[in-house]
Amino acid sequence: MYYIGLIIVTLSIGVGYVCMGGNLAVLWQPFEYLIILGSGIGAFLSANRMNFIKKIMRAMTSAMADKCLQKKEYLELLGVLYSIFKLSRTKSMIAIEVHIESPHESSIFQKYPTFLNNHIAVDLFCDYIRMISMGVEDPMIIDDMMRDEVEAIQHENMQKAAAMNILADSMPALGIVAAVLGVIKTMGSIDKPPEILGGLIGGALVGTFFGILTSYGMIAPTAARMAQIIELDNKYYDCIKAGIVGFMNKLPPIIAAESARKCIEHEFRPTYIEMEETLNAIEL
Repeated sequence: MYYIGLIIVTLSIGVGYVCMGGNLAVLWQPFEYLIILGSGIGAFLSANRMNFIKKIMRAMTSAMADKCLQKKEYLELLGVLYSIFKLSRTKSMIAIEVHIESPHESSIFQKYPTFLNNHIAVDLFCDYIRMISMGVEDPMIIDDMMRDEVEAIQHENMQKAAAMNILADSMPALGIVAAVLGVIKTMGSIDKPPEILGGLIGGALVGTFFGILTSYGMIAPTAARMAQIIELDNKYYDCIKAGIVGFMNKLPPIIAAESARKCIEHEFRPTYIEMEETLNAIEL
C-alpha cells in the first residue's frame, strides 16, 4: 500500500494540474530540485551519525516493504522464554549458564534464528537471566531495571522515525530557499516582457511546490509508516520483560510465556492453543 499511496498522491496532483490547464513542462526545474534535494540530504547527514543513518535506512526499507514481526517470530520468542525457564526449573540455574554466556553457540538459541539475529533482544534476555542466576531474587528490582532499559531501547528505535519527521519539516523551508533564489535570478530579467517574466516567476515558485510536496506527500507519510512498524516491533521487548518478570514471580514456565504472549499486538498474537502446541513440541 505504501507505493500505491505515493502513486495516488503523484497522479492526483499531476492530473489535477493538467485538468486545470497547467503545463507540466513548467514543473521541470532540475536545478531547483538539485537545491532542495541536495540541501535536504546534506542537512540530514549533518544532523545524524552515519551509524544511525544506516539504522534509519534499514527501518525505512522495512516500512516500505510493510515488514514487521509476525506471529511466527513471536512464537519463536515464546519458545526461547519457555525453553530457558523450563530448563532452569527442571534442572537448575547452573544448567542455563552455558546458554546465557555463549548464546550464539547455544543449542537452544540456535533453534530460533529470528531471536538469535536480534542482538539487542539477545543481550537484554541474557543480561537479566544472568543477574537472576547471580542471586537477584526480588522481582521488583528486575521489573524496574527492565522497564527502564526497554523504554530506552524503544525510545532509541522511535528516534529513527523522529529523524525522518525532522527532515520532512525542513523540506518546505528548503523549497522556499530555492524559490527565493529563483526570484533573485528573475529580478535580473525585470526588463523582459510580462510573458517571459511570468514564466520565470512560475518556475521559481516550483521550488516551494516541490518542497511542500516532498514533505507532506512523501517524507512525512514515510516517517509515519516507520513509526507504526517500529511501535509494533517494540512489543518484542515488552514480551521479554513480561516473561522474565513472570519467571521471577515463580510462575510455571508456560504461564510465564503466557504473560509474555499477552503483550503482543492482537493482529500478530498467537492463540493460547497455538502457543501451547508449539511449546509442548519443544525438546530440551
